[in-house]
Amino acid sequence: MRLLLTSSGITNASIQDALVDLLGKPIAESNALFIPTALYPFPGGPGMAWRALSGQSRSPLAGLGWKSLGILELSVLPSIEEATWVPTVRDADALLFGGGDPLFLANWMRRSGLTDLLPTLRSEAVYVGVSAGSIAATSTFVETYTEPPRGSDGPLKTENTVFSSPEGDVDRILVTGQGAGLVDFAVIPHLEHPHHLDASLPNAEKWAARIPAPTYAIDDDTAIKVTEDGTVDVVSEGRWKLFTP
Repeated sequence: MRLLLTSSGITNASIQDALVDLLGKPIAESNALFIPTALYPFPGGPGMAWRALSGQSRSPLAGLGWKSLGILELSVLPSIEEATWVPTVRDADALLFGGGDPLFLANWMRRSGLTDLLPTLRSEAVYVGVSAGSIAATSTFVETYTEPPRGSDGPLKTENTVFSSPEGDVDRILVTGQGAGLVDFAVIPHLEHPHHLDASLPNAEKWAARIPAPTYAIDDDTAIKVTEDGTVDVVSEGRWKLFTP
């Protein structure tokens, strides 16, 4: 399987070229499935899911002009027969994992059986992640929360932390979670983004120190491209930094 892990979707020509290269054909000739699951824990999640699916969100992904686009909602999969949905996943050229809550997404990837299915997909299939969708592809990740996370979201470790922002020091809960393990590195998205005040470079360095793997902090104009042989390339028209354990 091939991967394109982004912070905010296909935001520039370099990232779009990387996607086309991984697909091995034009987007207009490719079939995709969009996974909106990570959005639902947030207030207004259904509306955000609709905007993402209709191509109206700030994360260009579903509206790229795919040959066909379907919805794969992970939370319903345990209640239906695998023979109903597994062939659809196997036939897809791209699986588009939207942003949101990475703990919630990683949990439903496991519970639905998708985590176990992904490594068995054909080598030409492309996993495309946005923010939480990128985070959930990794083995170990960190994320900050204002409230204690749900205990039902799988193996996790929590600790109180203080991060610096332009608005002053802010108390948050830093959570270490377990993802699908498709890559041997971690991702911290939205580096230095004005609407993600905790994702500053100093904070990213602190979080990366808690991850036992190389960690890429990437901004919204950067993506990480992984080919089927495991080769990793950074595609960027912006800023990024690699932290080593």
